[in-house]
Amino acid sequence: MEYRWDEAKRLTNLRKHGIDFADVPAVFDGDIITVEDDRLDYGEQRFVTLGLLKGRIIAVVHTEREDYTRIISARKATK
Repeated sequence: MEYRWDEAKRLTNLRKHGIDFADVPAVFDGDIITVEDDRLDYGEQRFVTLGLLKGRIIAVVHTEREDYTRIISARKATK
């Protein structure tokens, strides 16, 4: 699977949450729990995936496109 993201958003996420989108694909190689994020109308179907990254549980918000996964955000799972 291919992963893509907005580079400016990657840098913002890295600064705010200390997680680099470039590392996030490793989460999908392990045991994960994925649920649809339907709290708001985002204009697209979004998912939240919980998994391990470097020994920490993180929450990854993403969309599934025809031939790639677009990462929207990643942060330490706290709730």
